[in-house]
Amino acid sequence: MEIKGHVAVVTGAASGLGFATAKRLAEAGATVAILDLSGEAAAKAAAEIGGTGYAVDVSDASAVEAAFTQIESELGTPRIVVSCAGIGTAGRILPRDGSLTIDTFAKALNVNLLGTYAVMNIAARAMAAADPIDADGARGVIINTSSVAFEDGQIGQAAYSASKGGVASMTLPAARELARFGIRVMAIAPGLFETAMSAGLPDDIRADILKNVPYPSRMGDPDEYARLAQAIVENPMLNGTVIRLDAAARMPIK
Repeated sequence: MEIKGHVAVVTGAASGLGFATAKRLAEAGATVAILDLSGEAAAKAAAEIGGTGYAVDVSDASAVEAAFTQIESELGTPRIVVSCAGIGTAGRILPRDGSLTIDTFAKALNVNLLGTYAVMNIAARAMAAADPIDADGARGVIINTSSVAFEDGQIGQAAYSASKGGVASMTLPAARELARFGIRVMAIAPGLFETAMSAGLPDDIRADILKNVPYPSRMGDPDEYARLAQAIVENPMLNGTVIRLDAAARMPIK
């Protein structure tokens, strides 16, 4: 599928993996809509790449729907949608103080899983109503962000792993269902990347983490995620699967 000339929507795109993806798609000729919880951050990021920013809380389905309606009106039907919005949560099921952690679990699912589903659901409806754009009958591609934690969840990551596991698990059934509309669905499961979540790690903890990254033994560059997202868009045979992007890392217990 060609990128040039099409509308791309990237969530969580004011920084990190999302911004790198939005930037790469813009450089490839897409008209990019940047969605982020912070409207100010979205506008600033959009200005850097010549896109348009929108303030959206992905856990609010009505807000996502309103944003897509506005995007269709202002930019056109999105043909490329990449969901990078998410939160990193850490907390034991049974903390030392004996408190319950159900609220933390629910918040992770609301943002990381329900938010991703809402974006996919609303994007798919828009794509399905549009005309095909190539000989294969393609109408669009949706890329969701899982995490290696869906398979290698560490102690304290039950909520995060569950949310990202849900993203991974719905990839194939979503792709199978949406195939008749010419819509592909993929997921990327990144490992350790340089993002806002990892920026505050102390040097000793960072060094300890990198011992579990075989090669290259470093944090991933967000543009490496973006390059994979671009490859997925451009290769029509990539559909219905989860790609680990992790330098062969497997996370230890903690």
